Amino acid sequence: MPIRTEIHAGIAEVVIDHPPVNALDSAGWNELARIVASVGCNTEVRVVLIRAEGKGFCAGVDLKEMNSFPERIVELNRGNYLTFKAVRTCEVPVVAAVHGFVIGGGIGICGASDVIIASGDAFFSLPEIDRGAMGGAAHLSRMLPLHKVRAAFFTGAQVPATEAWRLGAIEKVVPREKLLEEARAFAAVIAGKSRTALRLAKEALNGVEPTDVDRAYRFEQGFTLEMYMHEDSRRARASFVERKSKADFQEPC
Repeated sequence: MPIRTEIHAGIAEVVIDHPPVNALDSAGWNELARIVASVGCNTEVRVVLIRAEGKGFCAGVDLKEMNSFPERIVELNRGNYLTFKAVRTCEVPVVAAVHGFVIGGGIGICGASDVIIASGDAFFSLPEIDRGAMGGAAHLSRMLPLHKVRAAFFTGAQVPATEAWRLGAIEKVVPREKLLEEARAFAAVIAGKSRTALRLAKEALNGVEPTDVDRAYRFEQGFTLEMYMHEDSRRARASFVERKSKADFQEPC
């Protein structure tokens, strides 16, 4: 299974383990949404820790699926939306422990989370501009300042963990080999609190946010669908799947 869960001492660990790069297909994203919602409702759970095995945290969506089955874009969009919403509205705090690449949907998970702990080799990126898609800026905007988000979105650039920490997105940056230990220790502090207090605090903190990130992301997804209908999107996806560096866009808009 690409996603597994472990519950111990009030901490529910949701582990993404889908080699080679933890990119989930439409079914995987919908399953992740169900898992996060389920563990969040478990009265034995006081904090959810989302982490991953392998080379990086999450490479987002499975572009091979989208290249072969473009009609699944609606189901994929739904799975992404429900996953990020499940993380943000989870009854208890959600901590994301990330390493290596945090791309596309990985940004959505982090942006919807309450706390991010990252290894020093982690980086955050929304390469949608080069992949024939849109989306993710709503959640990246929950992490980084507006102009940093725009620069990263327009260029597809990577934001290193140290820069994200400097800008306030990350609670702490730790050595890769210490990531799981540090994340579990942080989660354990939260797990020692009253579940009722944590639930009320989470609801209150969500309620005072100036922007409804779920609604904003749903708005973004309309542009993802519009982009997917364009020939440039098909060429970008095909180029990525065929391992070419970039698609060549010559014709005017």
